[in-house]
Amino acid sequence: MKKIVLFLAGAAVSLALQAQVRVSIHETAQNQPVIPAEIYGQFSEHLGRCIYEGIWVGPESSIPNVDGYRSDVVKALRDLKVPVLRWPGGCFADEYHWMDGIGPKENRPKLVNNNWGSTVEDNSFGTHEFLNLCELLGAEPYISGNVGSGTVEELAKWVEYMTAENGSMAELRARNGREKPWKVKYLGIGNETWGCGGDMTAQYYSDVYKRYALYSRNHGDNRLFKVACGASDYDYDWTRTLMKNAASKMDGLSLHYYTVGDWNHKGSATDFTADEYYNTLAKSVEIDQVLRNHEVIMDVYDPQRRVALLLDEWGTWFDVEPGTNPGHLFQQNTMRDAMVAAFSLNIFQKHTARLKMANIAQIVNVLQAMVLTKGSQMVLTPTYHVFRMYNVHQEATYVPTDYSCGMLVSPSGRAMDDFSACASRDAAGVLHVSLANPSLDKSVTVELSFDQLKPGSVSGEILKARRINAYNDFGKKPEVAPAPFKEAKVSGKTVQLTLPAASVVVLEVK
Repeated sequence: MKKIVLFLAGAAVSLALQAQVRVSIHETAQNQPVIPAEIYGQFSEHLGRCIYEGIWVGPESSIPNVDGYRSDVVKALRDLKVPVLRWPGGCFADEYHWMDGIGPKENRPKLVNNNWGSTVEDNSFGTHEFLNLCELLGAEPYISGNVGSGTVEELAKWVEYMTAENGSMAELRARNGREKPWKVKYLGIGNETWGCGGDMTAQYYSDVYKRYALYSRNHGDNRLFKVACGASDYDYDWTRTLMKNAASKMDGLSLHYYTVGDWNHKGSATDFTADEYYNTLAKSVEIDQVLRNHEVIMDVYDPQRRVALLLDEWGTWFDVEPGTNPGHLFQQNTMRDAMVAAFSLNIFQKHTARLKMANIAQIVNVLQAMVLTKGSQMVLTPTYHVFRMYNVHQEATYVPTDYSCGMLVSPSGRAMDDFSACASRDAAGVLHVSLANPSLDKSVTVELSFDQLKPGSVSGEILKARRINAYNDFGKKPEVAPAPFKEAKVSGKTVQLTLPAASVVVLEVK
């Protein structure tokens, strides 16, 4: 029986006490899915300072760079093991015409970014710059094609330009400095076509999708994984219509889910109450049920689960930092964001029988970013540290866990577990367990037990802070950074530890 904690007038009122959570780890379970590395995917859009200054400064910049890419950001992203990178949007993608971003930079036309702050876009970062970055990072490119204002021919020629070995588009690519085609796996046929990507109905878009997908052809040995634009949040009718009309023509269906309580009053990223913290966390974990609901619909039309579900935009969305352009979506990143990331990733890993990708928004300087830059300075965010600690789960085999914990009911009325855990086994047979305690004022004693494993050693890392709204700022010592976790002890056939309040721990058990 779960304990229930209600939040009244900003204070937690415990209706029952539970001093310990016992986690049963079923490492002997058979036929478990491999956790795709793409669950740790990233999203980059021509929005604010994500691309320019965030990733790209140009080879002439005084900021240290590798062929125009910021050296500090490239190193940080390599350490993160970014598996897939989505580009150029977002809403920007459906006003982006790829031929504006190729050839000599001085000849590339400028445009106004109508979606994001009316910034002038000079197109100095285009197809070559993006795909070369993916090669530099070792990441799979995920191209978001222009369906809203583009044409079938335009998208077809872009695919040919990137992936064909011969023909006029390949010759044009060679004249622009790249003779060998790139490998491009993921192709999104439009973005948010129910909104900024065309304001379409699901019925209409399902026909549009099939037409664009038909002419986006495979060239040579490159094989496209074609992704249809899926629903926002709770729009289950959109998923039903797309699966009914076009499932046989798609490899994946996207989904967008942002942690926003009120779109008109999103709240501050750094100045928030305990109530607002619990409301945010409870909204974020609601993705668990949202995924289940979409998966049930997909199972009706695709019981073999051939079509993947791709959560290619997710994360927190707060008010922009004071004094910044409202259209640039620059927000700080606190320990609260780290808790959202930990709970979300633990959830995603339990859905990988259908969920094959999750791309957080966005990689640099926008929304729940991995890194923030200011001139020549860069900081790693609390969310970055969670992703780096959790990357041990990439391409590891999912290991089922059972545990009985309490339940929190937030001031907004949403319920959530007051504990989170997930486990996997890597190719070397090493077991990793990720744990999170959301409580602001209570630690939890945890006991890990195993089907057969007799643990010999345990090590780990912990992420916590003195304040839940702590963040890392430019020119200051980081307030949120991982540290070795030495409190976990082997006791007979179990591992025992105490998980501090508002903390994330990743253990390695051998």
